[in-house]
Amino acid sequence: MLDVKDKGVLLTGAKRVGRVIASRLARDGVRLVIGYRNSRQGAEALRSELAAQGTTAYLVQGDLSIEEDVKRMVSEASDVLGGLHFAINLASGFPRTPFETLDGQVWDTSMADAKGSYLFALHASRTMMRNPGPTRGHIVLFSDAWVNQTPYWDYLPYLTAKAAIDFLSRVFAVELAPYGILVNAVAPGPTMRPPGISDDIWRDEVLSRTPLKRESAPEDIAEVVAALLKTESITGETIRVDAGVHLAGSGPKEA
Repeated sequence: MLDVKDKGVLLTGAKRVGRVIASRLARDGVRLVIGYRNSRQGAEALRSELAAQGTTAYLVQGDLSIEEDVKRMVSEASDVLGGLHFAINLASGFPRTPFETLDGQVWDTSMADAKGSYLFALHASRTMMRNPGPTRGHIVLFSDAWVNQTPYWDYLPYLTAKAAIDFLSRVFAVELAPYGILVNAVAPGPTMRPPGISDDIWRDEVLSRTPLKRESAPEDIAEVVAALLKTESITGETIRVDAGVHLAGSGPKEA
């Protein structure tokens, strides 16, 4: 297994679950760059939290759907870290799009997240190729627990984008295996109640449908990511951390 201490990590999408992952990786002694698009205040707050743990984190701004931004973010992260070994992308919207609201724009918005994961993995891997082998790096993307199972209602473009990311991780795993770069995906279920959903609805209509009657704990997701980064023989996998929700189906459509 790899020793991750002092190795460089670029982590994008660090608002919610990403914050927990950043804190967990900091305990392993990695060197961190936090990527953000618009939420500099949140990124600064996370940097302060990590500093309180004794970890110096750096920030880099950019839009993952813009290739020049991704190239710059990866380059800046590699320069400040003295190399890039790990890249983790959680950046994603979660737009609710009932069928009657569907149009080309909502499709393009969700597909931009899939494009962002593609560009992120592509340019991070090209930087990782400069590392000594045999294991030169590890990329972790984020999918959704229902992908390749039973889809749920009102999120057609979002789920399609997550399905693309799920398959993308396996394609990259094949393409990058000769270079000693591993690629895996993590697929959470309901995790950290989103704004706009009440505690009652979250408990009675969302978590109640999971076999374990609980949310996908961010701490469990962080532990899976931390473990993956240390491995040298796991690639092309999608690991669900979902309280078993993929077993339960989508439930009835509300009238």
